[in-house]
Amino acid sequence: MKVYELSVKEARDRLLQREISSRELTLGVLERIREIDPKIHAYLEVSEELAMEQAEEADKRLAKGDNISPLTGIPIAIKDNICAKGVRTTCASRILENFTPPYDATVISHLKQAGAVILGKTNMDEFAMGSSTENSGFQITRNPWNLERIPGGSSGGSAAAVASDMAICALGSDTGGSIRQPASYCSVVGLKPTYGRVSRYGLVAYGSSLDQIGPLTKNVIDAAIVLSAIAGHDPRDSTSVNKPVPDYTSYCREEIEGLRIGVPREYFAEGMDPEVANLVHSAIRRMEEMGAEIVDISLPHTQYAIACYYICAMAEASSNLARYDGAHYGYRAPDTDNIIEMYSKTRAQGFGAEVKRRIMLGTYALSAGYYDAYYLKALRVRTLIKRDFENAFEKVDIVATPVTPTAAFKIGEKITDPLTMYLSDIYTISLNLAGMCGISIPCGFTGGSLPVGLQLIANIFQEDILFRAAYAYEQSTPHHKRKPDI
Repeated sequence: MKVYELSVKEARDRLLQREISSRELTLGVLERIREIDPKIHAYLEVSEELAMEQAEEADKRLAKGDNISPLTGIPIAIKDNICAKGVRTTCASRILENFTPPYDATVISHLKQAGAVILGKTNMDEFAMGSSTENSGFQITRNPWNLERIPGGSSGGSAAAVASDMAICALGSDTGGSIRQPASYCSVVGLKPTYGRVSRYGLVAYGSSLDQIGPLTKNVIDAAIVLSAIAGHDPRDSTSVNKPVPDYTSYCREEIEGLRIGVPREYFAEGMDPEVANLVHSAIRRMEEMGAEIVDISLPHTQYAIACYYICAMAEASSNLARYDGAHYGYRAPDTDNIIEMYSKTRAQGFGAEVKRRIMLGTYALSAGYYDAYYLKALRVRTLIKRDFENAFEKVDIVATPVTPTAAFKIGEKITDPLTMYLSDIYTISLNLAGMCGISIPCGFTGGSLPVGLQLIANIFQEDILFRAAYAYEQSTPHHKRKPDI
């Protein structure tokens, strides 16, 4: 096995046993990036010098046996909307093309304290607005399983990097499925934690009531390792919850007998690819064979989730992106005669088409005369969607659903049809609206060798149940061991 093929746990064990050094591991991954990324385009920036410095420091820690964590010496990729001091952070947008943050996001501070090695920044949909990573202002990332297809979005670069062994693990962000959806399309594990479980300080905001940082990894126990490292209360984030962080790896056990799994009938509706539906049903049957109890449930307000989400998210985006005006930082349009013209030209030239679309829709929904009709009504529907989940979790421990209605589609197939693109998120956005936690795990491949993911959803701060169910299923199947032929 090549060093870049190792999982977090495997790499950690070899580092502790002195079979490899962090320097050797990091060099191996960097060489893999140089070899493969010209085909995939997962990275916007690779910080080789920084990575090697951190690897050397990790090796010193390992040699002393002092201040060692499960992530010490592990190379990790970072989505480009998470600030890292001295490392360019663009959100894949021209408006932030030359922005270098003067501070670390809290999750980056946690990684540095743990002794992790930061490889660089991964491509994404501009400001995390998209489902395919085609909306990047710089490049299109390709799916390692089929280079003609999208890797998902908006954390497509992170998912593709992990799937193609160009990172041992990665961080992404999830506003409406942006970790779980690319994880499904790329056959990796993607976890969206409970809202408030991981600090958002230093995450460039899209939808502040929806955004959450989480891991993309090669298997379930790796996701547990990374979440244990980055979770926790942060006084700099007013939405961060002061709740103890357990060792999530202790819940990764091969036993789910008696676990009650709810299957919502609304999630297997018309328009779903039959191959995807069959693979997800097969995964649920496998869990039943392992001793879980399958319960038919209803989440009746699911039909309103897309409309609700795209009003709430776009309204928040309109507010959050008002700060990019050319006055303080980021791109400023040249040759303007007054401040209004500077604002207008800066935003027209700096933002891409999808970001402009969402800003305009959000501004409209918040405008006088339409606020009550759209935004206020969406907030009320959001409460109903949350209550659906709360009622379901009185009967079941976990909910099992598809992640996406289809496998990865071809590049360019939906880019000119925003509504069809938005429907790609139909099974993931409700979880963000409700603040719950969810995970995507590989559950098989279509006849065309395209990956499909199973989504497991748990109640707030019940990641322990997620890891228990996901790990047990994963260990009973071979899907996570299969690699793309690049």
